[in-house]
Amino acid sequence: MEKEFARLLIEWYHEHKRDLPWRNTNDPYLIWISEIILQQTRVAQGYAYYQRFIERFPNLESLAAAEENEVLKYWQGLGYYSRARNLHQAAISVNGVFPVKYEDILKLKGVGTYTAAAICSFAYNQPHAVVDGNVYRVLSRFFGINEPIDSGKGKKIFASLAHDLLDKIQPALYNQAIMDFGALQCTPLSPDCTVCPFKNRCFAFNHNMVSSLPIKQNKTKTSERFFYYLLIRDNGNIYLNKRTENDIWKNLYELPLIESNTALAVDDFIRKQEFASIFKENSVVNVRLLNKTKHVLSHRIIYADFYELEAQDIKMDFLSKYTRLNMADLELYPVSRLMHNFFENFL
Repeated sequence: MEKEFARLLIEWYHEHKRDLPWRNTNDPYLIWISEIILQQTRVAQGYAYYQRFIERFPNLESLAAAEENEVLKYWQGLGYYSRARNLHQAAISVNGVFPVKYEDILKLKGVGTYTAAAICSFAYNQPHAVVDGNVYRVLSRFFGINEPIDSGKGKKIFASLAHDLLDKIQPALYNQAIMDFGALQCTPLSPDCTVCPFKNRCFAFNHNMVSSLPIKQNKTKTSERFFYYLLIRDNGNIYLNKRTENDIWKNLYELPLIESNTALAVDDFIRKQEFASIFKENSVVNVRLLNKTKHVLSHRIIYADFYELEAQDIKMDFLSKYTRLNMADLELYPVSRLMHNFFENFL
């Protein structure tokens, strides 16, 4: 069964594989960058970011020597900025030599079992099976596995099965094949099972369970947050804050922020004590609502309102907490996609 499964999979791959730049190299650095970018990022979106990133940071030495701000700037738009910080810290930690052993690669900051297996097989052709969302889907449907993929028992079952099925002679080819098969053929929604080479043996297809497999036991809870940003204009300058807490967008820059536990109408926000306290006594405050937007992250929904203010009305001790910069220099500062979109449309 194992050899037949691998044979059919590789035959399909030779006919349908995608031509991707990181597949034309065995450089572990380039493969590492591509794998981190493609975590929770579609290939079509990640391709341009990969090209841009490696053009600026073509090797370990260039990435390790860069300032974190610049690394984050080149990551801007991809989201999950902790991945970029981890890449940078890992590049510094290896002193210019990328590790070869699976155990050593797994020790790199931000590298998990899937990424370590991918690097080992693609760069060094070592027999380590990759298990990502595509692999879970293919194996659960073909073998009819109803153990949740996010349970401890489920992870062990799928990891063991993936290892047994792996073509030990050509693991890189096999791993690429099963991932592409999941991405292009055995898709999450409405796969075309009529042209699938496994349809006669696929448990899910023959038991009308394609839409119900794989199974996840825990759905991620989504929380709502309410952000009120202040665009403070000061003779061609604005003010930014660097987020340093262990929260979303750590080490990225944003406008001064007041966060609320609940949604506030414009009048309610203006009357809020945190807002009123930033102004000089007896100021005639001119406040203009520029934009209201909803920004969806993987586990959070951000409702953001942007207000425009004049600096002359604001206390100096408030302004001193922020970085004052000319708007022409804004491109030097890494920001979230939410902030980037606002600057694109309103500055």
